[in-house]
Amino acid sequence: MQTNNKSKSTVGQAARPSSDNVGVLLLHGLAGTPAELRFLANRLSSEGFVVATPTLPGLAGNTDISGLSTWQDWVIEARKAYDKMAATCDRVYVGGLSAGALLALKLAAEKPQGLAGTMLFAPTLRPNGWSIPWTFKLFYLVHARWLARMFQFEERMPFGIKDDRIRNLVLGALKNEHSSDIFRINGVKVLEMLRLSRSVVRDLPRIAQPSIIFHPRNDDQSDLDNSAELQRKMAGRVELCVLDDSYHVVTLDRQRSYVAERTSSFIERDVADMAARVPFGEKARV
Repeated sequence: MQTNNKSKSTVGQAARPSSDNVGVLLLHGLAGTPAELRFLANRLSSEGFVVATPTLPGLAGNTDISGLSTWQDWVIEARKAYDKMAATCDRVYVGGLSAGALLALKLAAEKPQGLAGTMLFAPTLRPNGWSIPWTFKLFYLVHARWLARMFQFEERMPFGIKDDRIRNLVLGALKNEHSSDIFRINGVKVLEMLRLSRSVVRDLPRIAQPSIIFHPRNDDQSDLDNSAELQRKMAGRVELCVLDDSYHVVTLDRQRSYVAERTSSFIERDVADMAARVPFGEKARV
C-alpha cells in the first residue's frame, strides 16, 4: 500500500481507548542508539503511552568493541526490557528499527499471549539496499566468528537519511558524542545479525499478533522485498506502509511525523478492538 505524508485526520485514527496503561517498547538498530527512536518515542509519550527506548548492550554502537556478544545476548536484553514493561503495563507493543525489528519479531514469537503487536520500521532480514556494495554478498559465505572478525563494514552515504539537514544534524551529534569508529561495524556483529534473521524467518509462520510495517520504496540499506517477505510469511494481520520520501531510518527522516501518526493509530485501533471483544459486563484488560 502506497503512503505519503498526510495529516492525522486522514489515517483512520481511532478514539482513545479507556485504558491509559499501554506500553510501547522501541528497540534500536544494529550499532545504533535510542536516539534513532527519540522523535517517535516523544510523540507516543505525549499521547499517553508508556514508552521505553533501552540501550541494548552488544547491539548498540560502542557497547561490544571486542565482538563477544551473540544474537542470543541481544534477545536476552530485549526480553528483560519487555518483562520490565509488562510488569507494570496492561498491554505491551514492541517496535524496532532495522535489526531492532528482528528482535521485536523474536519477542512476538516467544510471547504469543503476552505481546500485543509489533511495529516494524525498515525491517532488515538481509542488507541489500542500493547503497550496499555488491561485494557484501561474499560475506554470506562466512559462517565462523573468527573469520567474520577479519571484516569491517563502513557505513556509507547517505547513512540511511534522505533529508540533508537531518542527516547533517545526526552525523554532527554522533561525531561529538562518539569517535569516528561509530561508522564502522565489525563483521562479527553483522554475522550475528544474519543468524538472528535466519532464526526469525523460521518463526514467522507462528507470529499471529497484528503488525504494521513501514518500509521506504527506495531504502538505501534494505530493499522493500524484506518487508514483502515478512508480510507474506507472518501468520497475523500485517499492514504494509510503503514510504516514498524516506530512506532507511524512517523514524528520523522526512516522513517521521507520518510514521509516528500511523504507529499511534495502529496501537489505538488494536486496543479499541480488544476492548470491544470483551463480553458485556466484564472489565477489559488491555
